[in-house]
Amino acid sequence: MARRVSRRKKPRKEEYQLKERMKVENEVFDKNTLLVLEKLIKKGIISAVDYPISTGKEANVFRATSASGTFLVVKIYKITTTPFFRREEYLDGDPRFEKTKRSPRAIIFAFAHKEFKNLAVCEKAGVHSPKPIYCDKNVVVMEFLGKEGLPYATMNMVAPRGENDLASILDDIKKMYKNGIVHADISEYNVVLGEVPYIIDFGQGVVTRHPNAERFLERDVKNILRYFEKHGIVRDLKEVLEWIKR
Repeated sequence: MARRVSRRKKPRKEEYQLKERMKVENEVFDKNTLLVLEKLIKKGIISAVDYPISTGKEANVFRATSASGTFLVVKIYKITTTPFFRREEYLDGDPRFEKTKRSPRAIIFAFAHKEFKNLAVCEKAGVHSPKPIYCDKNVVVMEFLGKEGLPYATMNMVAPRGENDLASILDDIKKMYKNGIVHADISEYNVVLGEVPYIIDFGQGVVTRHPNAERFLERDVKNILRYFEKHGIVRDLKEVLEWIKR
């Protein structure tokens, strides 16, 4: 006897793609986030969100167009899906956020404002990083780093260009440290290569008074030195750390 063929059909490719797109949009563009974006448009900060530059577990980054026609970056920290409680080590011990409630939403908002505050410190210190423009709830607007409308590639996508790139990154780490903050997550994935290397993703950055600041600093430097060592550029970790703290 022939086996009966199920009449259930697989969803068409177009239907699957639409479902996945709606899933992503619902994760990122929830009602509250849409209200923030509407506020940005009414304030004349942006006129449109163009396309995603990168997507991650904690946040999605979009290129946007400003009211004057220039490009900006809009970073949206996800409210509905991010397990932020595991990131409390970056908040505990930071006096700027000691009154933050321990609800998921409050922690997410804190990380967005943390990034904005850290970027403001970097701008004042002359660090090569995006200039902060605006922050509201889980949305951070910052300078677009790119050329002819296209974002610069992260360093893991292209090989470093030599000693000058390493020297620039280490100099920026020193400037941050001297101005009271540690990035706490620097690697080849959080550096983009333009005319110079630019350090990005400052949400987890801590003040130097944070109990884990020294450990985070050493980890940042280790990550960068390890990456450049793969490309034949070698520096001594101990000497670099002493130079940064000098």
